[in-house]
Amino acid sequence: MAQPSPSARERILDSYIELLISEGERAATLDAVARTAEVSKGGLLYHFKNKDALVESLIERLEEEVEADIARLHAHPEDSIGYFLRTSVNMGTPYDRAILATLRIAQENQQARDALNRMHDHWRGALSRTIPDPAVVDVVIFVSDGIYSASALDGTVAHSVQETIDVVKRLVASPAPQIP
Repeated sequence: MAQPSPSARERILDSYIELLISEGERAATLDAVARTAEVSKGGLLYHFKNKDALVESLIERLEEEVEADIARLHAHPEDSIGYFLRTSVNMGTPYDRAILATLRIAQENQQARDALNRMHDHWRGALSRTIPDPAVVDVVIFVSDGIYSASALDGTVAHSVQETIDVVKRLVASPAPQIP
């Protein structure tokens, strides 16, 4: 059975995200978004009164994706580190695309920076359910960020993700070193 086609509003938002990722914020003008979405500029403005409304919808999408991801992470409490790091590979999912698009505008947009900070806070809170040491939680997030960046840049990671997961799990399980 064929998937229903996305609504005009969703196509417009998807087009905005695509332009942000592929060409950057300056190229993602309202005219370019309308052209890419194959709608008139009036049609775009019917759904999004201005570029700020597109940004708000992008952030809403990111937050919905984060919420769904956190729910999936909670469904794997016995392997939260493995789940978190395995899903850190950029696979071009709507979640990945929302993150990349938000990253593209974050330098100039406080709302985007705030959304990315909230995303990290949600990850931190979810991981802290199974990792008691906040510093270790941060290390796991930093490793995740590295996996994501490497896979987003060229589609690969230097080592297999499973090898990385195994190393991180050994580090987490190790007793903290005693400083004299």
